[in-house]
Amino acid sequence: MNTDRIIIVGGGSAGWMTAATLIKAYPNKDITLIESPNVPTVGVGESTVGGIKNWTTFLGIDDKEFMAATDGSYKLSIKFTDFYKKGEAFHYPFGDVHTDHPNDWWFKKIARPNTPYSDYSDCMYPQMALVNQNKLGYNEQDEIPFSFKKDTAYHFDATKFGLWLKDNYCVPRGVKHLLENVDTIEQGAEGVQSLNGKHTADLFIDCTGFAAILMGKTLKEPFEDSSDMLPNDSAWATRMPYLDKDKELVAYTNCTAIDNGWVWNIPLWSRIGTGYVYSSKFVSDEEALEEFKAHLGSRSEGLEFKNIKMRQGIHSRLWVKNVCTIGLSAGFIEPLESNGLWTTHEFLMKLVHTLRKGTVSQWDRDNYTFACRRVFRNFLEFVELHYALSAREDTPYWKNNSNKEWCPSLLSFEQENVNGLKNYADSISEYVNNIRGGSHCIGAGMHSSTATLHSLMYHQHKSKKEVLKECEEVVDKLDSRKNEWAENVKHYESLYRFLKRNIYKDA
Repeated sequence: MNTDRIIIVGGGSAGWMTAATLIKAYPNKDITLIESPNVPTVGVGESTVGGIKNWTTFLGIDDKEFMAATDGSYKLSIKFTDFYKKGEAFHYPFGDVHTDHPNDWWFKKIARPNTPYSDYSDCMYPQMALVNQNKLGYNEQDEIPFSFKKDTAYHFDATKFGLWLKDNYCVPRGVKHLLENVDTIEQGAEGVQSLNGKHTADLFIDCTGFAAILMGKTLKEPFEDSSDMLPNDSAWATRMPYLDKDKELVAYTNCTAIDNGWVWNIPLWSRIGTGYVYSSKFVSDEEALEEFKAHLGSRSEGLEFKNIKMRQGIHSRLWVKNVCTIGLSAGFIEPLESNGLWTTHEFLMKLVHTLRKGTVSQWDRDNYTFACRRVFRNFLEFVELHYALSAREDTPYWKNNSNKEWCPSLLSFEQENVNGLKNYADSISEYVNNIRGGSHCIGAGMHSSTATLHSLMYHQHKSKKEVLKECEEVVDKLDSRKNEWAENVKHYESLYRFLKRNIYKDA
């Protein structure tokens, strides 16, 4: 199968991210994007995670080129409030941990049992000094071991981001743009033969969101539902103005667990995006809206609320005949951890790799499906971990979650982390590579210890007194380093001032 002529069906962030990626990687291909003038995008994917910087760097676009046009801000972390139990919160920062020994923080926890679990990220990630003081800087003097280029992500308006890509990246580089409803889809032996009886291509890419009009409705590819692994299937979303912008504009997404799900809070430059992700098995849409309004308090007055029904899961195959799928049409995990945009650019890089030869065989199709489904499954289990480790039982929703049976691969999480710490104890570089994902942060924040007093006594053949003496030795070192990071960024600007000076000079 040749791939010289490509038609992308559907716009939005997924469609235009696909067009941008392909025109960058293969500027000589004939690429057309067809989108309906009458179908709105979901438009609430406003938060990203660390990997987005890999993708923008691949495209060769600078932050200052698009952030002002997309209402953008910077993101250093994700905060989880009341997920483990009410009254506790912790952060999952981006980037690599900084440690001298894999068990350092757990040694501190053993020596000082009253240390809050939230202290883990403060000791392991230097950028938490910025988060805790709500400041930001380029770190040009290396005042903390933090890379602005690699360890940041974005908050932005996803709809505006798609439009920016269209007008400033894709169309200027030769992507053809057609505003047209797809009324008919003609099929042939190779899959889709044409659209509306006239638009033909070698490869069609489905970016039509939950509708999945090519992969689902036309080719009838089975969809594997994941609702048995994750509890939520619906969301209410809205936008609200700032009350105190300098204070409320923070460099993290806040996720707060409430009675039947959780609420996101995403601060953009001019407003805050917020929404309630919940389970219709435990609360009706109307009841959920009232819960959400109660959470927002008086700030809910006068706001417009949008209800979203989510399809959780993934198609059995992601490339069937001459149709490939990207974005929500491929699969979706609930919004926790901002997986929608992340899986989009990760799937796209798999697609770029698959198209490198110019022709595609069945092996290539199957390999694309395998690679993307593995990425999807790993992320699905990562999101599931946020619920599996929760100790909440205060509502039927959380009690049901507490009594749920979990899959074997998820159950091995804590033991693998313990083994990983033990096996990599003599090699920090290998240890850091082993925990680049965020599961160790979620585990620490939710009291899932990778080293305990009893395990160290057992594995090291030492008495309690000997273990505690060794653990005590790391406390001052960790606290001293944490305090040094905090001191070194005190002169940094607030996030608001930083954005005002570097991105929104004329705003």
